[in-house]
Amino acid sequence: MHLIEAQKIITSDPKHARAPHAAEYSHGSAFTQGAYKPIEQGVVPITDSGFIHADAAYDVVSASAGYIFRMEDHIKRFTASCEKFALVNPYTEEQTVEILNNLVKLTGLKDAYIWWAVTRGELSDSDRVKLEYVNKFYAFVTPYMFIHGDEMRTRGAKVKISTDYLRIPETSVDPTAKNFHWMDMKLSILEARTAGAEWSVLLDAKGNLTEAPGCNIFIIKDDTLKTPNSGCLEGITRQTVFELAEELGLRLEVTKVPSEELLEADEAFLTSTAGGVMPVSFVDGRSLGGQNGPGELTTQLHNLYWEKRWNGWLGEAIDYETPFSVSAG
Repeated sequence: MHLIEAQKIITSDPKHARAPHAAEYSHGSAFTQGAYKPIEQGVVPITDSGFIHADAAYDVVSASAGYIFRMEDHIKRFTASCEKFALVNPYTEEQTVEILNNLVKLTGLKDAYIWWAVTRGELSDSDRVKLEYVNKFYAFVTPYMFIHGDEMRTRGAKVKISTDYLRIPETSVDPTAKNFHWMDMKLSILEARTAGAEWSVLLDAKGNLTEAPGCNIFIIKDDTLKTPNSGCLEGITRQTVFELAEELGLRLEVTKVPSEELLEADEAFLTSTAGGVMPVSFVDGRSLGGQNGPGELTTQLHNLYWEKRWNGWLGEAIDYETPFSVSAG
């Protein structure tokens, strides 16, 4: 089975052609300090705790072919993330959805990367003893981005299991609340690339898989899918794969996955809003399943994901025609 070249289709198919937009929003749009701006003008105050302490919750949703995918699920997860970090979104869920839609409409993008966050903000006065903050909301939209492009997905990524870094423990930072604490993941990518790989996956202190930077991980063995049940974000694309697996009649286990099982897997793949289903062909230099390129089940899941998305599955159509005031929040 041939793996769909999603990136090529997105950049060439008329169905994905950009809607009319003002030139100032060509590179993207931002919402900061309560106003819509070209992305180059989106700023964060330098004393905001989101910047100086990584004190924030965020989320990312994507649009493709003019449909925002699973917006309700992303909003629900974002609200839960804020609650876990004792943050308060200054906008309601409905207002947040409206802002994000408006940002996409400003750019005219049919395929968009849509990011937003609530930070702890700045101290309400200079009294550091009280630690009273005003939580702040920020958002931006850019053209859709792939963590792994067509070339890498078509052959399958080379992944290294990190030996230098462990995933931050759940008792330190809750991974189910999407957060800015990425240093373990960032350093593991550098470790992987130094070793000749392209991406990394991190373990917990007991040697079980957790997640990859920005991605959940799945393995396939004897036609059974497995993915970690802890130490990872409860990804929306991960949930989507659960549903696609059921549609294909595949067995799924959400469980502890020792690192050895990844090395011995028939197939493996990563999942992310920024890329969908991303095949893995090599782990620590070892070819998975003794095959050249993505396996059959991974290819099925990858293709089904994009085909259904482009037909509007679980998507909300963006109304590019209705104007709105760019000064209104």
